[in-house]
Amino acid sequence: MAITETVHVVDDDAAVRDSLRVLLESAGFSVRTHNTAAAFLATAPGLGGCVLTDVRMPEIDGLELQQRMSERGAPLPVIVMTGHGDIPMAVRAMRAGAVDFLEKPFDEARLFDAVRRALERSKERQTAESAATAAAVRLAMLTPREREVFNCLVDGRSTKAIARELGTSPRTIEVQRARVFEKLQAHSLPELVHLALAAGSKDTPRNQA
Repeated sequence: MAITETVHVVDDDAAVRDSLRVLLESAGFSVRTHNTAAAFLATAPGLGGCVLTDVRMPEIDGLELQQRMSERGAPLPVIVMTGHGDIPMAVRAMRAGAVDFLEKPFDEARLFDAVRRALERSKERQTAESAATAAAVRLAMLTPREREVFNCLVDGRSTKAIARELGTSPRTIEVQRARVFEKLQAHSLPELVHLALAAGSKDTPRNQA
């Protein structure tokens, strides 16, 4: 399957940028180069793919770039390139979530493997974000009381227990339960749980009646 995600190469060394672009494009990757972290950050929020960055750069280094991307809502997978003396910085980048660090001069096969893993992580993140958005849209169709019933259901509570907690009758809960399933187009409790996990709804405050 063709690789369409972009590898963003961030390095202040023009020769390194050009050689990486040629190398990665020869392997079928789409590549964009950026001469500074600031130049990359100027467009990062709308970008996809992954970042291949030198860990030591003037003004904004690889670690700060990684942090700023996260703060700006552009958490693209990061691969850091490092010289021997920069390995402690690279390890810090890995602890902050970088996919890998490549010590210069690095092997082409390892570079390609790291990029493929980073792009796969990017795809997984985009899939999860799409699922979360879709789940949130579906949950927004529920009334505040139906959302309370939904939360109780995914907590594994029985109809009687939900009725006691919400101060109503089991029959009323049965009706509201049926509406929840109908609105969410769910056919089983496991489907509701999967929906809750996708939306992260169990981490949000419950609506009040």
